[in-house]
Amino acid sequence: MITFITGLIILIVGGILYGRFCEHVMKPTDAKTPAVEKYDGVDYVPMKTWKNSLIELLNIAGTGPILGPIQGILFGPIVFITIPLGCVLGGAFHDYMSGMISVRNDGKQTPGLVRTFLGRKPYLLYNVFVCFLLLLLSTVFIYTPGDLFVSNIIKQDSSVSNPVTWIVYGAIFLYFIVATLLPIDKIIGRIYPVFGAILLLSAVGIFCGMFFRGYDLDELWETGFNFTNMYGDNFIPIFFVTVACGIVSGFHSTQATLISRTMGNEHEGRMTFYNMMILEGFIAMVWAAAAMGAVKLGLATNDMLHDSATAVVGVVASDMLGHIGGIVAVIGVIVLPITSGDTALRSLRIMIGDALHVDTGKKKNNILIALPIFAIVAIILYFAKSNASGFNILWRYFSWGNEVIAVFSFAVIGVYMLKHKMPFLMALIPGSFYMFVVSSYILHARIGLNLHWIPSFATAGVMTIAYAVVIIIHGRKQLPKA
Repeated sequence: MITFITGLIILIVGGILYGRFCEHVMKPTDAKTPAVEKYDGVDYVPMKTWKNSLIELLNIAGTGPILGPIQGILFGPIVFITIPLGCVLGGAFHDYMSGMISVRNDGKQTPGLVRTFLGRKPYLLYNVFVCFLLLLLSTVFIYTPGDLFVSNIIKQDSSVSNPVTWIVYGAIFLYFIVATLLPIDKIIGRIYPVFGAILLLSAVGIFCGMFFRGYDLDELWETGFNFTNMYGDNFIPIFFVTVACGIVSGFHSTQATLISRTMGNEHEGRMTFYNMMILEGFIAMVWAAAAMGAVKLGLATNDMLHDSATAVVGVVASDMLGHIGGIVAVIGVIVLPITSGDTALRSLRIMIGDALHVDTGKKKNNILIALPIFAIVAIILYFAKSNASGFNILWRYFSWGNEVIAVFSFAVIGVYMLKHKMPFLMALIPGSFYMFVVSSYILHARIGLNLHWIPSFATAGVMTIAYAVVIIIHGRKQLPKA
C-alpha cells in the first residue's frame, strides 16, 4: 500500500499548502457577501460555515468519485498519484476560485461569470453546454442511486420491466422537485447534515475496512506506467474523462456558485470550496483502492470494473463491513448522487431564471421554469433505461460535457486572475490540459468524430494552443488602463 499511502500524503499535505497559497492569492476580505446584501429567503440565505461545507461536499460528490475511480483503476496504481495531484492543483483550485469569484460578483452563477469575463458569444455557447450537462447529470443521478437501491438494498432486479425500479425512480424524482423549488435552508439545509454523516461514515468504513481485511494493492514500481489499459483505452484523454469527480469536474463550478449565495464571509471560502474538494479526492482514492483490492482477492473482475462499476460497490461494501455495515456503506453511496442531482436542477432553474431576467424569489416563476426541466429529465431517463446501450451513451456524453464545462471555468478564472494581476498560470495550465483532453476525446470517440488517435491529438494540440492564446489576449484587454 506504499503507493496508495504516498498518494494520500500528497493529497493532505498538498491540499493544506496549496490551499493556503490559493487563499493568499485571493486575499479574502470582510466585505459583505451576496448572501447578506441580496437576502431573499430563497437562494440568497446566509448559513453557517459547517452547513455550507457539508452542502458543498454533498453537492459535488455524486457517483463520480466512486464509479469513475473504480473504472479508472484499470490503468493501475498510477491512479493513486494522479488523483491527488490533479485534485490539489486542478480540482480544488477550480472549485475555490469559482466560488470566490462568484462571491465577489454578486453571487452570479457560472453563465453570468462567463458573460462577464469571456463575452457574449462564449456565454451563448456555454449555456448550451451547461444546460446539456445538468440535464444529463440529473438523469444519471436518478438512474444510478435508483439501481443501487433496488439491487443492493431491497435485493430485486433493477431492469426496466420491474415496476419497483420505476417506483424508486419516481420517489427520487419527487424529492428532486421539492428540493429544487423550496428555499435552500428548508430542505437542503436541514437534511444534508444527516446525509453528510452517512457519507463520511461510509467512506471511513471502506477506508478502515481495507486495512482490517488486508486488501493487497499493486505498487507503481511493480507494474510500471502503461499508456493504455487492457481494453486499449489511452491514459490521455480517457482516464481524465472517466475520473472527473475526484480530480477536476466542471459541474463543481455550478455548485460553488450556488453556495456563494449562502456564504456569510469570504474567509469561509477555503473550508467550504477548497477543503471539501480535497475530501472528495479522499473518497475517490478510497474507492479506487477498494476496487483494486477486490480484484486481487477475486471478489471482482476487471470486466466488472469496466462494465458494471455499480456492482463492485455492493461487493466491496459487503465484504468489508458485513451485511449491516455494507448496507450503510451502500446507502452512503446512494446519498451522493441524490444530493448532487437535486442541486443540479436547482442550479439549472436559477441559471435559466437569470438568463430570462425572471425574479426567482417568486414561487410561481420557479415552478414555470422548473416544469419543462423536469419533463426533459423524465424523457431522457426513460430513453436511458429502456434502451440497451442508453445509459452508456448517456454516461459518455455526461463525462465529456463535464470536462468541457471545466474548460470554460478555467478560462473565466484565468481571465479574472489576469485582470487582477494574479499568477494566472495557476488557471491557464490546468485549463489548457483539459482543453487537450476534451478535444482529443471527442475527435477520437465513437460518440464524436471517430478519428484515428494521430489526427485527433494533432488537432487537439492546435486547439489547445489557440485556447491559451485567446485567454491571454482577452485577459490583457481587461487590465485597467494606466
